[in-house]
Amino acid sequence: MTSAPVNIATSSASARRPVADVLGFAEQLSWALYRLDREEYGDALSSDQFLYTRAAVVAAGRQEYESVLRDPQRFTPYADGLVRAEALLHVADNAYEQLTGEEWDRGTRYGYESYANTAGWTDAQRRESP
Repeated sequence: MTSAPVNIATSSASARRPVADVLGFAEQLSWALYRLDREEYGDALSSDQFLYTRAAVVAAGRQEYESVLRDPQRFTPYADGLVRAEALLHVADNAYEQLTGEEWDRGTRYGYESYANTAGWTDAQRRESP
């Protein structure tokens, strides 16, 4: 398994930013992951693999992310190569805790867990995990 380099915000860098920036980052991340939560991307992956692979696409940068949205075949190398970026999912939580001294206790507008985007899955393909 390979981890994608997360060269956007790290927890320590994010912790120096205002709480509003951290909340905004969490919202943008959840929206980006939600948009990739579709059957043409994740039909052959477990729910965790699918989530961490979607995070790797986001970590690859805006241009790559938008290319994958336009062409689902561009997702294949991430899935086949087991490229993962689980650490990206914890950036906002860790930064929020460092800034406030409290644990993250809120959701985002869009769920980013696998299969949360019900419009992206037919009932036959939607599942909890393979």
